[in-house]
Amino acid sequence: MGGQKAHTPEEIVARLRQVEVLSGQGKSVAEAVRAIGVGEPTYYRWRGEFGGLKLDQVKRLKGSRHCLGRARERAAAPGGVGPGPGAR
Repeated sequence: MGGQKAHTPEEIVARLRQVEVLSGQGKSVAEAVRAIGVGEPTYYRWRGEFGGLKLDQVKRLKGSRHCLGRARERAAAPGGVGPGPGAR
């Protein structure tokens, strides 16, 4: 997977909006997707995950994913989440 750029959620939402604008101007979805520099499968995956979200919603989603990831790391660590001291 070398050479691929990881896009931030904010960039993805902006690109999805660009496709909407270009489609509204009469371009086909395929042409609009090429114009933003991604493939159709990527566009449809992004649309499924981020379609309809506003920028502030994306920031909240990003924050909750970060917290969830940290909780998973703590649970997977040796001696992670378990009964507290004094549990029988």
